[in-house]
Amino acid sequence: MSEIVFSETAKREIEKILSRYPTKGAALLPVLHLAQEEFGVLTEGVRAQVARVLDLPPAHVEGVVSFYTLFKTKPTGRHVIWLCQTLSCDLAGTRSLLGHLERRYSLKPGGTTADGRFTLTMAECLGGCGTGPAMMVNWDYHDRLTPERVDEVLKKYD
Repeated sequence: MSEIVFSETAKREIEKILSRYPTKGAALLPVLHLAQEEFGVLTEGVRAQVARVLDLPPAHVEGVVSFYTLFKTKPTGRHVIWLCQTLSCDLAGTRSLLGHLERRYSLKPGGTTADGRFTLTMAECLGGCGTGPAMMVNWDYHDRLTPERVDEVLKKYD
């Protein structure tokens, strides 16, 4: 297995990030975001390289990556759907949306459509407690969802 190497552009960005923090370890979150942007997914090799760059134990990096749900450790579809499963959204209709996504798109939580278009991830809270059910597609927020509205939203993504 070849060693993962950041591009020269990413290396310069890491230096900028490091200049804003008192220690290398304090820069872990922004460097992980940069690594995910650079490589698309935080594979074991990418996580190991981040640990080396920041002089951190690999277990520390693993702990942070496994804690935050926005870090991808396996390939996803071109678009990631984050569907809120918190109680208020659940009561407003998340389960019916899950059923719709499974029937219409053959998509279950943690799964990816056969065409690689969407991956479905469940979120604990998207902040739409009064306007649920809510979802994000990539970074685009949508609320007051119905199965029909979900179809309208998803049409916009290639």
